[in-house]
Amino acid sequence: MTDDIDVYETQEWLDSLHATIRHAGPERAAFLLKQLFDNALDKGVALPQAITTPYRNTIAPEKEKRMPGDLFMERRIRSLIRWNALAMVMRANDNDEGLGGHIASFASSATLYDVAFNYFFRGNEDGHLGDLIYFQGHIAPGIYARSYLEGRFDEEQLDNFRREVDGNGLSSYPHPWLMPDYWQFPTVSMGLGPIQAIYQAHVMRYLSARDLSPRGDRKVWAFLGDGECDEPETLGAISLAGREQLENLIFVVNCNLQRLDGPVRGNGKIMQELEGVFRGAGWNVIKVVWGRHWDMLLEKDKSGMLQKRMDEVCDGDLQNYKANGPAYTREHFFGAYPELAELAAELSDEDIAKLNRGGHDPFKVYAAYAEAMTHKGQPTVILAQTVKGYGMGDAGEAANDTHSIKKLDIDALKAFRDKFAIPLTDKELETVPYYRPAPDSPEMKYMRERREKLHGPVPSRRTEFERLSVPALETFKGQLAGSGERQMSSTMSFVRVLSQLVKDKEIGKRIVPIVPDEARTFGMEGMFRQLGIYSSAGQKYTPHDHSQIMYYKEDKKGQIMEEGINEAGAMSAWIANATAYSNSNCPMIPFYVFYSMFGFQRIGDLAWAAGDIQARGFLIGATSGRTTLNGEGLQHQDGHSHLMAHTIPNCRSYDPTYGFELAVIVQDGLKRMYDDQENCFYYITTMNENYAHPEMPQGAEQGIVKGMYRLKEGKKADVRVQLMGSGTILREVEAAADILRDDYAIESDVWSVTSVNELARDGQRCERNNLLHPENAAEVPYITQQLQFEEGPFIFASDYIKSYGEQLRAYVPGDFKVLGTDGFGRSDTRKKLRQFFEVSREFIVLSALTSLAKQGKFDTAELQKVRQQLGIDAAKADPTLS
Repeated sequence: MTDDIDVYETQEWLDSLHATIRHAGPERAAFLLKQLFDNALDKGVALPQAITTPYRNTIAPEKEKRMPGDLFMERRIRSLIRWNALAMVMRANDNDEGLGGHIASFASSATLYDVAFNYFFRGNEDGHLGDLIYFQGHIAPGIYARSYLEGRFDEEQLDNFRREVDGNGLSSYPHPWLMPDYWQFPTVSMGLGPIQAIYQAHVMRYLSARDLSPRGDRKVWAFLGDGECDEPETLGAISLAGREQLENLIFVVNCNLQRLDGPVRGNGKIMQELEGVFRGAGWNVIKVVWGRHWDMLLEKDKSGMLQKRMDEVCDGDLQNYKANGPAYTREHFFGAYPELAELAAELSDEDIAKLNRGGHDPFKVYAAYAEAMTHKGQPTVILAQTVKGYGMGDAGEAANDTHSIKKLDIDALKAFRDKFAIPLTDKELETVPYYRPAPDSPEMKYMRERREKLHGPVPSRRTEFERLSVPALETFKGQLAGSGERQMSSTMSFVRVLSQLVKDKEIGKRIVPIVPDEARTFGMEGMFRQLGIYSSAGQKYTPHDHSQIMYYKEDKKGQIMEEGINEAGAMSAWIANATAYSNSNCPMIPFYVFYSMFGFQRIGDLAWAAGDIQARGFLIGATSGRTTLNGEGLQHQDGHSHLMAHTIPNCRSYDPTYGFELAVIVQDGLKRMYDDQENCFYYITTMNENYAHPEMPQGAEQGIVKGMYRLKEGKKADVRVQLMGSGTILREVEAAADILRDDYAIESDVWSVTSVNELARDGQRCERNNLLHPENAAEVPYITQQLQFEEGPFIFASDYIKSYGEQLRAYVPGDFKVLGTDGFGRSDTRKKLRQFFEVSREFIVLSALTSLAKQGKFDTAELQKVRQQLGIDAAKADPTLS
């Protein structure tokens, strides 16, 4: 930037601009400036970036929509909510356990929520589809405190904040699993709320475009902190919202300028940074920087030095001004320039203390929300500047350690009480009591009236939905009958199941295939033309493959959601569809198909949130297994996703081998989730290896669902082994059984283990029951029931690490050997990989014979010869170390 070498010429340009605004309006002025900008670029003039605006409120005072309610009544209610939130956290900490809780975040954002509750948040009553609201997790006490005033909670429940085990407690943060009628979304794992909110808005429009659930004027609100914007998930999908013009989406960023430990951008300006990021992504940005007490000062400042000082001061200084008080502010903010010192001369210290931040001014907040509600064609982000720990005074207002403060001493409590006019005596303060006016008081009547006009209480969550009529198992007769001599992968078998479902007259329209960007990898490109890929803009171009049968077809009513190379985004889209039964009263059946290695490992936190949020649907880990995906290598080969899935209590996971197993599992899942209405979701792994699929053995359905069944029964013999396998390694187990029979005259039963995790859970459930009810007949785990009369040893092999199979050891009645794929993956042929990881048919045979030798049923001296016959090198590298 150069100095002004001709101030008179500059003034002429400015006068001309001002005259245009006066006589032709701001739109004409904007047009002329755009023409000048474009022309300057054509002439090679280097121009500064212009994606941020001065550090002041976006909405000018004269253009603010006026708040229609009773300001003094609302301040009274807001003060009571502040007090009860503080009291709840302090009482929770006033015990030996010190249960914790947070004060400062809600203290800074109380006005942001209060204005939204009074005028904007729509509830779910009267048949109304309400707004979807992602509350920032750390402010939960403030939401509970409001519900207490509304009569939704009593004092006992507030005292049970963070005491959930015995029931009637309030969860530490927003958790739908623990409070299913109350919280809509889990949000305290920072970053997950914002990305899920974007995809909720995206899916809301998707459902509306397909005439499944009207969008109307519903809004998706996401409240977050400026420090949370450091999380990649927070900002990672904002370009989608801008590109899709999600005008139904509103972000409210509480810019209190502090993370958990200190300033967010102490050396910079987080609000300016976020303005540039969001504006560049196509969002409507509304900054709420200063409260209305600054308006008069800005109007009086003719020198422009006040705006200059606002622009140049960094966030660390802004924190200092509030933490150190008005005298410090006078010296270090206003004292920077003589013009500002003169401007502040007539202000008392009390006047300077009242120069509030925009996020604490209900008039400014209301104006921003009102503008956001009516804005069209863009999502809106409101950047509201606040003070962390507002109202906590010397106890922690704007202090670096504010986030960790859980209680105030008696002097700080008195100051808090006085600031917010809480009607409690000094004596009453000693017990930090709750305060709720009488039900017929003006405050309570006002609160009820506001919520009645907005369709009932918030937050609230719908738990019931209409049961779906799911297809019978016979619908998948093509999969049940096997593939004959034709070879196909289980991934392709899944695609056939999915194709059958989308044709179903009852639920076909509710099926949502979701892929990141690998539909062709998974053999799903045939669905492009049949179903179309959802695009809010339709298809404005002619695809180069339009003459082909399986051309790339985008459509406003497309059924497939293809979310690009973005597993977190695709998972968020899946969660939005998987919760549509609650959030839109429209049960959907999403199938998210992904490279299994890039599933739970990459989006495990979102998968955990899916469990909390009570999602219903199917996750398909395609191209799974450590040795099945043979050409890709270490970062692509999955050997552990089932263990990750097992960590989520309501995730039912399966590793089927054959098409009939897959069909049985999917049909059972549909029934459980959408007819029986169980709170669970499914993870199913499929493979890309081609092989023939047999016909389903008679009566195998129950075993497939429970986790295992006998696939092949060996002949009666003096020496037998039980061979168990899952996924693609089951076929190695079958081959091993042939080798044992043909080369060593040993018979085997072959068991297909479709779900180690389900078998382990069943075993743990039985153990628990037997521990607590020794007076009753002991329950026997399903796997034990199946194996207890069979002659061992028992050998289990899978394409997953040994820890997966080791879960079954306690329930297998005999010698048990687990083979697995521990170690980093690598690229080679499937045969080589299975030998390397020691899960090949040869290692299964060697393991079986070694176990028999320990039982005295095979000559130990022959084992070395067996190893040579099988081509196993005893000196081979250990896969876990190499």
